[in-house]
Amino acid sequence: MKILVILAHPNNKSFNHAIAKTAVKTLHNNGHEVIFHDLYAEEFNPILPFEEFLSESKLDNTIKRHCEEIVSSDGIIIIHPNWWGQPPAILKGWMDRVLRPKIAYEFQEGDPGEGVPIGLLKIKNAIIFNTSNTVEERELNHFSDPLETLWKTCIFDLIGIKNFYRKTFSVIITSSLVKRKKWLNEVKKTVNERFPGIC
Repeated sequence: MKILVILAHPNNKSFNHAIAKTAVKTLHNNGHEVIFHDLYAEEFNPILPFEEFLSESKLDNTIKRHCEEIVSSDGIIIIHPNWWGQPPAILKGWMDRVLRPKIAYEFQEGDPGEGVPIGLLKIKNAIIFNTSNTVEERELNHFSDPLETLWKTCIFDLIGIKNFYRKTFSVIITSSLVKRKKWLNEVKKTVNERFPGIC
């Protein structure tokens, strides 16, 4: 299987990077082909220019490659921190530019764009690993877990990805080394369950 892994965190010593490294290593050990993008390291441009807005627009080589990769992928893993209840802007820009009409979704014939999109991606399994400095009880009771709504309802449901799992690791800022090792074992276990070894 071909698995796309997207990382969005500016600090290469962050726990997000440790999650990504663990996920990629586990996928390789299971015999999968991995396409990995560290958006900050690659200096991905998140700004959607007007010239690229229309579905038939000509895409630059970077966006064209990202679109080809997501279309050909069988699974996806996205790793990012929770910033103000949202992904970092660089990841939001990646979504704006790559999850395009006729790439990730389309509308029924005759629908001018006001209906419900039809998902086009063949991806069957998606994992989101988040980090947060908010305790779980407050995230659920005070903020209503906006990232769950964003990824499940506002994104994946609309681009055809129905099998979705999300895990938040918190609180990162005060977590011990022992706790982080335990979390990385959980990452490995989750990846093994969702993308097991190829026989």
